[in-house]
Amino acid sequence: MNKILREKVQEALSSVLPITLIVLLLSMTITPMPVGTLVLFLAGAVLLIVGMAFFSLGTDVSMTPMGEGIGAQLPKTKNLAVVIAITLLIGILITIAEPDLQVLAGQVPSIPNSMLIWTVAVGVGLFFVLALLRTIFKIRLSLLLILFYIAVFIFSAFVPNEFVSVAFDSGGVTTGPITVPFIMALGVGLASIRGDSGAQDDSFGLVALCSIGPVLAVLLLGIFYSGGDAGYTQIAVPELEDTRQVAAEFVHALPDYIREVVSALLPVIAFCAIFQLIFKRFHKIQLQKIGIGFLYTFVGLALFLTGVNVGFMPAGHYLGQQFALSGKSWILIPLGMLIGYFLVTAEPAVHVLNRQVETITNGGISQRAMMLSLSIGVACSVGLAMLRVLTGISIYCILIPGYLIALTLTFFVPRIFTGIAFDSGGVASGPMTTTFLLPFSMGACEALGGNVLTDAFGIVAMVAMTPLLTIQMLGLLYRFKQKDMPQDTLAADDEDSIIVLEGDT
Repeated sequence: MNKILREKVQEALSSVLPITLIVLLLSMTITPMPVGTLVLFLAGAVLLIVGMAFFSLGTDVSMTPMGEGIGAQLPKTKNLAVVIAITLLIGILITIAEPDLQVLAGQVPSIPNSMLIWTVAVGVGLFFVLALLRTIFKIRLSLLLILFYIAVFIFSAFVPNEFVSVAFDSGGVTTGPITVPFIMALGVGLASIRGDSGAQDDSFGLVALCSIGPVLAVLLLGIFYSGGDAGYTQIAVPELEDTRQVAAEFVHALPDYIREVVSALLPVIAFCAIFQLIFKRFHKIQLQKIGIGFLYTFVGLALFLTGVNVGFMPAGHYLGQQFALSGKSWILIPLGMLIGYFLVTAEPAVHVLNRQVETITNGGISQRAMMLSLSIGVACSVGLAMLRVLTGISIYCILIPGYLIALTLTFFVPRIFTGIAFDSGGVASGPMTTTFLLPFSMGACEALGGNVLTDAFGIVAMVAMTPLLTIQMLGLLYRFKQKDMPQDTLAADDEDSIIVLEGDT
């Protein structure tokens, strides 16, 4: 276990170090940062590294086997109504458990937090049921995606502009470090029961559908709910004079995030315990390992959330604000792209997805190829988000063409790439996006005098959109490469061709 933990620490270090060095370099050159804010950021980076390592180890040991076990067991239950009820309950519970949703809810004070959270949770639960039925009945993912994204854009025409960006952002924040490992593992378990040639392709796509549910639910809420004017909570950058005050910030915040993680994990653990009592799926040794895994997950997530919220959020807001006030606000676009390229590597759920993809495809789609595609996609999305902050152009001008291209590509790429791409969109927009990129965008927008709700919000939605394009383009290149290969060697080289493609890129 110590060896595995060291490997996880090294993986986390390689993920967090690039963005840490970028911010450190910027603070020493272009935008000098107050010492207290900088020390907060560096301490937060240390917590991120340790937290990611424990979280990654915990999900491997607990969430993944438990999700796969539930996914494999559900189809064996002959009563479809029971299966649907269990799936709906799982979807609601793990969404309420998602920490990112709390962050988003706090930014929209015109809607009570509990109302927004339950709206989003029910949306995820219903579409989780739809994702389950799609896998069982072998419904083509691209057809469902086209149908429901058309519905999304139709409904958005009847919603106040302030709700549109929040609705699209909600689709990204609900697929984070709690939701993704469980849903993806459950998809693998469901596919393992089928055993047909298309099962591997259909093991992906659950996250994609679960990302649409909250968007539709919040749009419907925006149509029918007559609350106050939408607003947002400004981020306060603490003024700290010494390291003792920095330490006090983390010590004061840690118990709050511990309680948040406990309240998030308890419903999931309780459901898993009830599942085990009913179906007796796991033996004693497996249960002990899963229990230890949940403990690692708890420790890792508590440290991670403390680090990003206390250390990264103020730094992101300050940097965005200072660059906007520098007189060269155009630099926000290339700088945002640089930050986005490296920031996605620090998303915990991204590593879960990449490992799952590499495992399911037997190494055919490597973690490195996935990470490169995701980094390019997120870099482009942050650049577009900064363009919106500078110009105030409507989010529709980016989302409609982007999703139109993404949905068109679903007819030309291998089916497995469609599922992976749309899952990647939800996974890329995790806690690092909501606690660093969103404050960065808000800080810049405030400094430029823009409308934060219409111009800064929506960055999560764009981070969730661009991987749909880059991953599917990877699939398109793979298909072209297949066509160029001799027929007699195609079957033998099919799995390795993606690795060769990765080297070519």
